[in-house]
Amino acid sequence: MAKNIIEKLPFIFDDAVLSDELFDVEYIKKYKEVDNHGKYLYWDQLKWRIDENDDAKKAWYATKWARSSKLKTITLFDKIENPFYFCMPDTLQATLFKISNLAGQGIIPHHSIKSQYLISSLVMEEAISSSQLEGAATTRKVAKEILVSERKPKTQDEQMIVNNYFLMKEIQSIKNEPLSVDMILNLHQIATQGTYDNDNVAGELRKSDNIVIMDRDENVLHQPPIFSELPQRLRNLCDFANESHTGEDGSKFIHPIVKAIILHFMIGYEHPFSDGNGRTARALFYWFMLKSGFDYFEYISISKFLKEAPKKYSMSYLYSEIDDNDLTYFIYYQVDMILRAIDDLLEYLQKKSVEYEEITNLLKDSSLNDQLNFVQKDMIKKAIKNPGRVFTGLEIASDYDIAPTTARKYLKELVKYKILANYKDGRTIAYIAPADLGDVLKGK
Repeated sequence: MAKNIIEKLPFIFDDAVLSDELFDVEYIKKYKEVDNHGKYLYWDQLKWRIDENDDAKKAWYATKWARSSKLKTITLFDKIENPFYFCMPDTLQATLFKISNLAGQGIIPHHSIKSQYLISSLVMEEAISSSQLEGAATTRKVAKEILVSERKPKTQDEQMIVNNYFLMKEIQSIKNEPLSVDMILNLHQIATQGTYDNDNVAGELRKSDNIVIMDRDENVLHQPPIFSELPQRLRNLCDFANESHTGEDGSKFIHPIVKAIILHFMIGYEHPFSDGNGRTARALFYWFMLKSGFDYFEYISISKFLKEAPKKYSMSYLYSEIDDNDLTYFIYYQVDMILRAIDDLLEYLQKKSVEYEEITNLLKDSSLNDQLNFVQKDMIKKAIKNPGRVFTGLEIASDYDIAPTTARKYLKELVKYKILANYKDGRTIAYIAPADLGDVLKGK
C-alpha cells in the first residue's frame, strides 16, 4: 500500500493503548467514534476538525478508543491473517433503519400496469452506469439503443454494457441460491465475456500475481492476495455469505445491508480476476440485497452515483485497508450512495406518477378511451410530444416489460385506429407518429 497516497496514521492504536502520553480522560469524554456531524473520519480528515488548541494525536487516540468499544469482527481475514471488522455508530444504525423502513413501505407497486410504466426507464440503468464506471465510452442514448434493439455489440464498450444487462438479469434469477465459488465464476463470465482487458479469461481466476491496483500516477494502492490462495479465500467468503447473521439462536447479528456491502468490499480486496472485479463485486452486492428481501434494489442504480466521484469510491477502500481493516469507512460511503440512489428513485417515481395521472386523463372524452390500454395511451402521449417519433416492437416490449408479440399487437391496433403508420425498415416493422397527431385525435 502506498503510504504517500493517504497520510500515514500517527500510530498503531494497539501499540499505544497503554501510552500515558496519549491517554487523556477529558479527550475520552469529548471525542467519540464519529465527529459532531456524525461523520466517521480517517486521521487525515479528523485532525483538521478537532476543537481549537486540542492535541490532534490525543483526539485521534480518543476516537479510536471509542470505536474499539463498538467493534464487530467478522470471519474474514486479510493477507497476513488479521481480521476485518466494522463499527456500528448510532448514525450508521439510523441510516440502515431508514433504508430498511423504506423497503417495508413498498416503494414500487407490484403486478400492475402502473408498475410497468414506473419502472420502464429503470431496468437498464445499472447495466449502463456500471459499464461507464469501468470506463465504457458510450453515451446513454446509444447504450439503451443497443439493449432495446438487441443488436450485436460493435465494440468492447458496447459488449460490456450488454454483459452487465444480462448480469443484472442473472442476479434476479439466482437470488434465492446460496453463494458458491461456481456462482462467482459464472457472474464474472457473464460480466466479461467478449472483452479482453488485462489478459482476462471470462469465468476464470487470475493465474499470476502481476495484478496491482494503481492510481493515475502509477502509485501502487493495493496488492491483492497471492493467486494460489484465491480458491480457499473465495470459499471462506462464500461461507461468510451463507452463514446466518440474524442474531437468532445466539448467532452474531450483521445487518443484511452491511453484509451486502462487505461482500462488495471483499471482492475488491481479493481481486480474484484479471479484469471485471468491480462489476462482479457490485453484482454480489445486488445479489445479497435481493436475497435479503430488498426487491426494489432491482431498480436502483448504485453505480450511477459511484461513477460521479470514483476517487471517493477508491478512497473508501483505501481508508478501510490502511486503518487496520476497519470496513466502517467503506460501509458509510456505500450507505450514503444507497440513500442518494433511493432519493433519485423516489424523485423519478413522483415524476412518473404525475405523468401517469395525465395519461389516464388524456383520452377520457375520446371514443377510443375504452378501446386503448394504458401502454397504448402512453405511446400516444410520447408521440404527441415528439411528432415523427418511431416505435418498434422490441422497444415497447423492453420499456413495459411485456412480450414482443404483445407489443406488436398494441402497435398494430394503433395503426388500425390511424394513430400510427407502419413501414418496413430492413427486416423490422417500424411505427411512426404523424406530425398532425393532435388533430387526428380531436376527430376520434
